[in-house]
Amino acid sequence: MKATGIVRHVDELGRVVLPSELRKMLHINVRDALEVYTDGDLIILKKYEPACIFTNTTDDLIVYKDRKVSKAAIKEMAELAGLI
Repeated sequence: MKATGIVRHVDELGRVVLPSELRKMLHINVRDALEVYTDGDLIILKKYEPACIFTNTTDDLIVYKDRKVSKAAIKEMAELAGLI
């Protein structure tokens, strides 16, 4: 885990503002959903991506470099690349 040195306060409604630099770096846009995880006393936020990043399907997914990709999309890309 990498420290950013950024400190934010929780407001009266329990909200925390994510700095624009982090949102840009992590490709988090307005209205994007975030998943919330806990690990001991840590709160972890992750951009929610439930479907394949290429086809938007939710069937037969694998995780590659923290992204969900359908096996069908992988097969299609391999065919386009002449690998199969």
